[in-house]
Amino acid sequence: MDRRDLQLNALLGITQAINNNVVEEDLFRIYRFTLLGDLKVTKMALFVHADERWLHQVDFGTDINWVDYSLDNRFDDLKESMLLQEDPEFSCFKWVIPILHKEQLLALLFVGDVEDATFIKALTNIIIVAIENKRLARQRQQQEAYEKELEIAKKVQNFLFPKSLPNAPELKIEATYLPHHDVGGDYYDYIRLDLDKFLLCIADVSGKGVPAALLMSNFQATLHILARRTHDLEEIVNELNASTLHSGNGENFITFFAAIFDGASGDLSYVNCGHNPMYLIEGEKLRQLDKGTTILGIFNPLPFLEIEVIQELREFTFFGFTDGLTETFNEAGDDFGEERLERLIRGVDDLKFLHSSILQALDDFRGKARYHDDITMLSCKVVRK
Repeated sequence: MDRRDLQLNALLGITQAINNNVVEEDLFRIYRFTLLGDLKVTKMALFVHADERWLHQVDFGTDINWVDYSLDNRFDDLKESMLLQEDPEFSCFKWVIPILHKEQLLALLFVGDVEDATFIKALTNIIIVAIENKRLARQRQQQEAYEKELEIAKKVQNFLFPKSLPNAPELKIEATYLPHHDVGGDYYDYIRLDLDKFLLCIADVSGKGVPAALLMSNFQATLHILARRTHDLEEIVNELNASTLHSGNGENFITFFAAIFDGASGDLSYVNCGHNPMYLIEGEKLRQLDKGTTILGIFNPLPFLEIEVIQELREFTFFGFTDGLTETFNEAGDDFGEERLERLIRGVDDLKFLHSSILQALDDFRGKARYHDDITMLSCKVVRK
């Protein structure tokens, strides 16, 4: 009767601790005191399976430092209690008891001589299952929080892109955006500055998810404010750099390309801020647009800055993209590269056909390999009369 009373008290104490939502560390401490004081267990060691390895949780009664012990996989398939006399590493114990839940091995309990192994196994099972339930609940909460973050980031990102793009004989713009994850780090825009001028831009922010979406949202808002105030690309870039440096705390950066076209003069001014070179196409003539400065958000002031102006353009196609396009890899580990891209864009008039042809070429090239980054394409065809 005394032993049964001790067992009932032990069970009551453990159950109350679980119901009171005691943290895991304190649950294991209560469990240790219960085995050592109430159930008269002289030696034990408990290992819990987590993150595909065995983690020590509690022990007493031996001279071995079990905290740093690396338990191998010899007991991974254990379903019933097993004697340990023939195992030299665990000869200080008599039994190893598997703790199972729905046929899944959750823990291993090593003990010496015990009066009632069945009760100790049941008590351990209660503790381990309760802790496992806590872990699963945390995972659910983290997943729910992550999904909420994604939903916020998606909404933020949807506001970044222009709602409509020009589609007239004198000006056509086509855009394609393929995020690698649910929320990507690419951004493109078309901003009408006045009757004759418009701005095109494309950007790629370091990082992903909500932080990247918020940084890019701030970047977009700053760009639109600046575009209403000035058409000077040097001023715009310097202000964007300062804003990105402040918002990203010097830890995140943005590659950025912007061009302003003046339909009255035919002049195209552009700046490339650490982005891969864009293309200007006039018939069969292909020109890389690579003049500018370094990435935004790291250096202040920018170490160098060059605005290039291409004058008196009459009919041309602009093609911009992010590096996820040229850095698409095939199964052999080769990248798509600029040479393949240049062959596709040279001399193409239909922008929709151009984009679909590039996407088809990318799929054919990569085979079974997966995309590993966002892909954005922005093209513009201008015909001046």
